Amino acid sequence: MFKPLHNYVLLARLEEETTTAGGIIIPDNAREKPSRGRVIAVGAGLYDGDELTPMTVHVDDVVLFAKWAPSASEVKIDGKDYILIRETDILGILE
Repeated sequence: MFKPLHNYVLLARLEEETTTAGGIIIPDNAREKPSRGRVIAVGAGLYDGDELTPMTVHVDDVVLFAKWAPSASEVKIDGKDYILIRETDILGILE
């Protein structure tokens, strides 16, 4: 399995709804890429000198992330698509 380094997080993108509240089906070409993901793996945290700041997110958390995050990279691991992103580009944890 893949283990991110430092403050990087590996996310599996969660699909958004394909229909509106009124029942209208949204075609694939009109849908935006979802900005929700499930945390698959996390790094150890970020070092500030000799002190380690641990990660806030944990495996299996569902998070919202910035759609145009500068650190986000789409990666393929074992044939599956993931997003590798810095924890600072995650906006929050959905509970």
